[in-house]
Amino acid sequence: MSTFDPNTINELIRQRRAIFPKTYNDRPIPREILEEILENANHAPTHRLTEPWRFRVFRGEARQRLSDYLGAYYRQHTPPEQFSEMKYKKTVENPLRSSAVIAICLQRDPEERVPEWEELAAVAMAVQNMWLTCTAYGIGAYWSSPRSILEADEFLQLGAGERCLGLFYMGYHDMPLTERVRRPIAEKVIWEKEG
Repeated sequence: MSTFDPNTINELIRQRRAIFPKTYNDRPIPREILEEILENANHAPTHRLTEPWRFRVFRGEARQRLSDYLGAYYRQHTPPEQFSEMKYKKTVENPLRSSAVIAICLQRDPEERVPEWEELAAVAMAVQNMWLTCTAYGIGAYWSSPRSILEADEFLQLGAGERCLGLFYMGYHDMPLTERVRRPIAEKVIWEKEG
């Protein structure tokens, strides 16, 4: 028998939002809370217990290295006619505005016991656990997947079978809760005939 109040989890899920780095304040996220967020990620569902999620945490001065990499990548890979000073500025500022940034990586099961899509789904569920934990702590979070980080194997020193799926920006914020826009679930469900 469950000892949890369903209303609590319902409210937590429904209050989760993408909160962008431009709204973060300077309050640091304590390491103990970051460790709890990562521990909750570690309890995501995983077929055959492959546990494919891997994380690299950028805090403090490490955020500057990430910022430098993202800025250099954007400069090197953006044709002059498409270069946007505003986008460049946002690219380099987002890691510095965040209290922490986590590179979300997938370690493919070397035996390939499950299809890759199941490994991707497991990592996404780990991120959802992180996001819900952030929401519970009043921490804003945002999953971004620019090409620069998807192609960051050398920068992140990824091993064989490992690849990056994006960055998880995190920071305390002062944003009011915005209304969630979702179409009714009835539009997305078909109840099969019983019996």
